[in-house]
Order: sequence, then C-alpha cells, then structure tokens
Amino acid sequence: MSMPPAIRIDNLVKEYASPGPGEPPKLALKGVSFDVPQGGIFGLLGPNGAGKSTLINILAGLVRKTDGSAEIWGFDIGENPRNAKRSIGIVPQEIVFDPFFTPFEVLENQAGFYGIPKSERRSEELLKAVHLWDKRDAYARTLSGGMKRRLLIAKAMVHSPPILVLDEPTAGVDVELRRQLWELVTDLNREGVTVVLTTHYLEEAEQLCDRIAIINHGELIADKPTRELVGMAREKIVAVTVDKDLGGPIMEEAFTKAEVIEPRRLEITYDRDKASAGQVLAIVQSHGYAIEDVTTREADLEDVFVQLTGAG
Repeated sequence: MSMPPAIRIDNLVKEYASPGPGEPPKLALKGVSFDVPQGGIFGLLGPNGAGKSTLINILAGLVRKTDGSAEIWGFDIGENPRNAKRSIGIVPQEIVFDPFFTPFEVLENQAGFYGIPKSERRSEELLKAVHLWDKRDAYARTLSGGMKRRLLIAKAMVHSPPILVLDEPTAGVDVELRRQLWELVTDLNREGVTVVLTTHYLEEAEQLCDRIAIINHGELIADKPTRELVGMAREKIVAVTVDKDLGGPIMEEAFTKAEVIEPRRLEITYDRDKASAGQVLAIVQSHGYAIEDVTTREADLEDVFVQLTGAG
C-alpha cells in the first residue's frame, strides 16, 4: 500500500476583498490541488505574486482559506487545526524572534507555546544540530544572518513536526551559507522529515527536490517528478565552430533561433520535437561549412520554468 500524502491540497481557493470601489476581488489561489508525498523534498515554485506564500500561510493557520480543503499529516486544517499545526514547522522568509532572548531561550519559549513539558524539550539537541550550541547564551540580535537562519530552522523543529516548510530560506544569503543550510535540510530529510521549500534559485530546486509543483497567477500549471519536469523542455542549444567566417546566421524552419556569437561560431536553438542534433549539423554543412567543434546544452529547470510561466 502506498503511504498517504504528507500534505493534501484539494481545490484550494483564496479570495481577497476588492482593493477599491468598482474593482473586482483578488483571487490569490484559483482552485489549486496537489499532494506532497511523505519523506521527500518537495519544491513549490512560481513567480513573485503567484500565490506560494498565500498557500503556505493557509497551511500555517495565518490566512483563512475561502474554499477547498487542506490536510496536514491527515488532519484537516479547518476541522482539526490544533493537530494540523502540530504536524508542521514553518520557516518564514522574515527573521522573526525576540532579539533580546538567547537562542536557548528562543527555543525554550517556542516549546512552551506548544505545551511541551521541560523534561521533553530538545533545545540543546536542536542547537547542536544547527551548530549554534556555542552561541546558546548570546543575545539573538548579535548572531550573524546565517546563524539567525539556522536558529529559525531549529525554532520550527521544537515540537518535532514530521513536515518542515521553508519559505525562500536562502533569499539574499551568500553561497557558503546556502550550502550549509542545504546540508542541514538534507540531514533532516534523511532522518525522515518531509521538506517543502519555495525558492527562486531554480538550480537549487533541481538539485534538491524529488518533485516540483509550479504555481502561476494562482493556478497550478505543473506537478511532476523533477526529472520528468526537466524533460518537458523542448528546446536544445547547439554551438558549432566552423572552418571559415560566417556570412551571417543560418536560419531554417527547424531552428527556433540562430545567432553568430563569434566570426566562426554559431549558436543554434532548435525544437527537439522537430529536429535532432545530427540534422542540425547536416543543415550547417549543407551551407558549405565544415564543422570543427560542437558543444550542446541540455535543457534545465530554468528553461521549463520560463516555458511554462512565460516569465522573461
């Protein structure tokens, strides 16, 4: 038997009131449905304003849905909100905790909000897991940006939720910190935590996520395993170096775009549904050029994202 999903979202709608007289209400989510499988890392992608944060805030209990349903670990967020909230930890985009508490106090207070007895709290264990035990008695305001991000992850895990949601966790952080955060998240996932993340770094999603859903203008436009999604990109690029200067770009019906990038180097974008790399090279040769070097670039998640959302 297959496991039930960690999160089930069914026809979720969120309508905000009209922003002004004579203006229609704003539909932030237009009947979104998808499941987040247990045990994996699930990517939720979309342009700014697509509805990602609205969806996460509904799951967190911060925004009331207009229609539809959502279940977290089998608990309906409307019928059983307490158990639903205990099953999920949210790491928000903003850094939110009292700057005058120490990291240890931040975690102890958060555990208290969840009614966890002192004997069952994991503050020391969590601070060691996020490499902040040596900072346990420092004021939170004195921590670096990266340390604050790690403290937010520990704060989201105080009640041992089976699901961790990270909303743009690496926005504005440097490359080294991003690597540290993903090592931490990957370790949590190996321990059995289901991870949901939103990110603008598409190469990050491609490397980390088992499955990806894409939302655009409040609608779900893709929900597939990552490899399958990347395979949807139809266009491929071939860069060809020829034996003499090019008189200009070679344009054929099979090519989406052809551009001379150096006197003897031509970059051709083609639809792989209409032509193969071999046919592209044969066309170049038919124009009287001998081919000296060829490089190709496979499609990646960014190509698919642009193709699906129409983003520039």
